[in-house]
Amino acid sequence: MAIPDPRIDAYLAAAPAFAQPILARLREDVHAACPDVEETIKWSRPHFLLDGQLLCGMSAFKAHCAFGFWAREGAEPGQPGAMGDYGRITAMSDLPSRAELRRQIRAAAALLQAGAPRARKADRPARAVLTMPADFAATLDATPGARQHFDAFAPSKQRDYLEWVLEAKRADTRARRIAQAAEWLAEGKARHWKYEAC
Repeated sequence: MAIPDPRIDAYLAAAPAFAQPILARLREDVHAACPDVEETIKWSRPHFLLDGQLLCGMSAFKAHCAFGFWAREGAEPGQPGAMGDYGRITAMSDLPSRAELRRQIRAAAALLQAGAPRARKADRPARAVLTMPADFAATLDATPGARQHFDAFAPSKQRDYLEWVLEAKRADTRARRIAQAAEWLAEGKARHWKYEAC
């Protein structure tokens, strides 16, 4: 087994009592099926890397756990409203047998090593491409630094601003949002900058 990450030990120790044996078993099965994985924490949750790429991850919540693959083959789709490939895992009986789970982990590892892209859930349509409205573009171009910061942001942060402006129902609300966005962008702030330190 690879060197355990003490952050995952701490995560398991802090998980609700019902979740601890579930997460411990998942961790054990991942290592048994794929001894070359490395443990890490991504998005505050335990994940397993293979050759530097995400293979799978697990999470504990108040009343359930989740486990999911980044490249999938043969796993049952998750339950509606739950993340992961097995839906809401509340007991060991919600997991496949050890042999089946380990087979799925090995299959996901083979797909990952073959360069398979992350599987996308069939019920999740691709998001529409948003076009910047002319009034927003003109304000950004007229505000020193605003356009440069906007263009430097990741597409998701750009989308946050575009959605905020486009969702305004009244012209005066839209104008206020555009002015506020230009001010924040000139300072290099993301749309939800107030919550980034939370």
